[in-house]
Amino acid sequence: MNVMISTSEKILAVAQPLIVAGGYNGFSYADISDAIGIRKASIHHHFPTKAELVSTLVDRYRQQTELGLKSLQEQFASPADQLQAYVNFWQACIGDASLPFCVCAMLAGEMPMLPDEVASRVRAHFHHLAEWLASVLQAGAEQHLFRLDQRPHEEAQMLMASVHGAMLSARAFDDPGVFAAIVKPQFARLLVADR
Repeated sequence: MNVMISTSEKILAVAQPLIVAGGYNGFSYADISDAIGIRKASIHHHFPTKAELVSTLVDRYRQQTELGLKSLQEQFASPADQLQAYVNFWQACIGDASLPFCVCAMLAGEMPMLPDEVASRVRAHFHHLAEWLASVLQAGAEQHLFRLDQRPHEEAQMLMASVHGAMLSARAFDDPGVFAAIVKPQFARLLVADR
C-alpha cells in the first residue's frame, strides 16, 4: 500500500531533526527547502511563520509523547516496568541516534527567546510529563515498588531533570553510554530493595 505523505508532514519531518540538532534558531526555511526540494514560498503557504511551524511541530510531538506514555501504561501493569520502559525508550533513541534529544528539552534551553505560542506549548509538554511521572511514582509507592524520599511531584521533577540532563551529558561527551550511567543509579535509588 502506497501512502502519500502531505507536504506539511514532510516539512515537519524535516524540521524536527533540525530543531533537535540546533534549536529554534538553528534552522531556516531555506534548510527545509533544500532538504525537501520545494520552494520557501511553499513552506510559507503551509506555515506562514516559523513560530506556527514550530508550534505545530511541538503539538505533534506532545501528542506522540502522550500516546507513547499511555501505551506504556497499557503495555505494562507494574509502575516500575512503566518507568523502566520510559528510560529504556530514551536510552535506545540516544544509542541509535534516532531521537538523540527531546525536542521540547532542546527548545526549553531557548525559552527566553521563544515566541510565546511556542514557549507555552513547551511548558505544557513538561507539565504533562511531570504529571505522568508523578502518577507512576505515586502508584509505585502505593504498591511498595518505589521508596520515595520526597513527594511524588518532587521526585518526578528530579527524575525528569536527571533524564534530560543525561541527554545533555551524552551529547556533550558524544557518548550514548553516559545516559545510562547517569539515569540507571537514579532509577535504582527509587526501587525498593527486596523487589
